Amino acid sequence: MRTPFISGNWKMNLDRAGARGLAAAVAQHAARGVDVALFPPAVYLDEVVRAVAGSRVQVGGQNCCDEASGAFTGEISTAMLADVGARLVLIGHSERRHVYGESDELIQRKVARALGDGLHAMLCVGETLDERDGGRTEEVVARQLTSGLRGVARASLASLTIAYEPVWAIGTGRTASPAQAGEVHRYTRGVLAGLYDREVAESLRILYGGSVKADNAAELLAVPDIDGALVGGASLRADLFLPIIDAAQRTHSA
Repeated sequence: MRTPFISGNWKMNLDRAGARGLAAAVAQHAARGVDVALFPPAVYLDEVVRAVAGSRVQVGGQNCCDEASGAFTGEISTAMLADVGARLVLIGHSERRHVYGESDELIQRKVARALGDGLHAMLCVGETLDERDGGRTEEVVARQLTSGLRGVARASLASLTIAYEPVWAIGTGRTASPAQAGEVHRYTRGVLAGLYDREVAESLRILYGGSVKADNAAELLAVPDIDGALVGGASLRADLFLPIIDAAQRTHSA
């Protein structure tokens, strides 16, 4: 059975004190049987790593550079992330793709860099509203997944998580129904089986991201192919995020 994985992407929010307090609350609450990760703003990574020390909570960067080092002003290398205690990195989030124009090719290089340098990569895929309305969801997800994993060896997949994020459901209050999300998760697992094999497809965790909240988490997490959540806005408050962890624990133990 795949262990549920609940992660919180704080995006460009909180201050130092808020980040420390929220991380400490999550660390105190994190339950056995559920993996939990936090993706704070880069300037607070060190603070959050200290706040969760000794707990089950892992910390990750929201982005990384595809280069190891050098004259890349404003970028953060995978080595720098690891140096401050980060163990994961988020790659290909829809805001990186659609706000900052990151291409499939750049995202592929970032995945390769992260895995090659020993970080756990969380690769995000998902369609826009126009793409969904145009019946292109599967085409987009397959393209992003195939490109992002190009050159990734089977042995490296133990350090990979997929997050399906329908762009139209991120921060909009709209959420893919459990049936809609489950359909894409099943399709994604099928693409993984084609790229590698069925064993890989069944072992990799695929998270759902897109306006996940305490009041819809249990229903989403009950879908067989949904292995957890990449949570945005609801991860910024302990009273909203901790119930999602609880929902995952209940689902796992049911």
